[in-house]
Amino acid sequence: MNNASKTILITGANGLVGARLVPRLVDAGFDCRALVRDGKHVPGGATAIAGDLLDTKSLAAAVKDVSAIVHLAAVFRTSDTDLIWKSNFEGTRNLIHAAKTHAPGVRFILASTIHVYPKNNPHPGLEDDPVAPQLAYPASKVAAENELRESGLNWSILRFPFVYGEGDNHLETLPEHVIAAKWHPAMRMSTIHHRDIATAVNMALAGTMDGRIVNVSDDAPTSLYELSKLAGVTMESNSEPLTDPWYLHSDSSLARSLGFQPVVRTVYQAINDNLL
Repeated sequence: MNNASKTILITGANGLVGARLVPRLVDAGFDCRALVRDGKHVPGGATAIAGDLLDTKSLAAAVKDVSAIVHLAAVFRTSDTDLIWKSNFEGTRNLIHAAKTHAPGVRFILASTIHVYPKNNPHPGLEDDPVAPQLAYPASKVAAENELRESGLNWSILRFPFVYGEGDNHLETLPEHVIAAKWHPAMRMSTIHHRDIATAVNMALAGTMDGRIVNVSDDAPTSLYELSKLAGVTMESNSEPLTDPWYLHSDSSLARSLGFQPVVRTVYQAINDNLL
């Protein structure tokens, strides 16, 4: 690749995923531009580009001369549904429009979620399963996915499961959410370590996932009971039948067929290798 082909714009660079992904992309030789509001810090090695997804004028300069966009920015845990839709859908739509107008040859990679799959799915979530979620976060992500798929840009969509590792504190906060939601302790959830998000994004930047929606996860969906215990909390035991057994469990066989292999194959490996 020449230098021009390795210039990428990243949104959400200071988020849970972005703060750990950006340094890896820099180390891989990419010229990383991070879209941030004025005065915001950016991860090491990236260049700050002042802008806002809801400020369409700022996006024209942000996308100029970039060969790829890695769109990570999203709003998740809030009761403000208007903010969720503005950030996750309207913000994505604005970025897509800027790319179509000012960088039509760009490769646009959208980070999405396995929360889009129905709670009562009869099998682990597959990329071609019908999705029509009602909750604001996954619904806004589906709307953003559809906007991108219909944009005419060169696109790929990566649907991530529960992300953890490298001091992000995500695993430690999991028990409070699953207990509040009264989820069954035997429910198994797909996971992925930050190292393997970087693997998947690098594959997408190389074009391996062009024109595809791809589930990306490790090799071992793990029960909420076990995950909570690893976080220092023991969930109340329950031997009642488990309903909706495939909720938040994704099928990543497509990713494997494209060459994706997780480096951190299980949460237990992450613990043994001191990668939490």
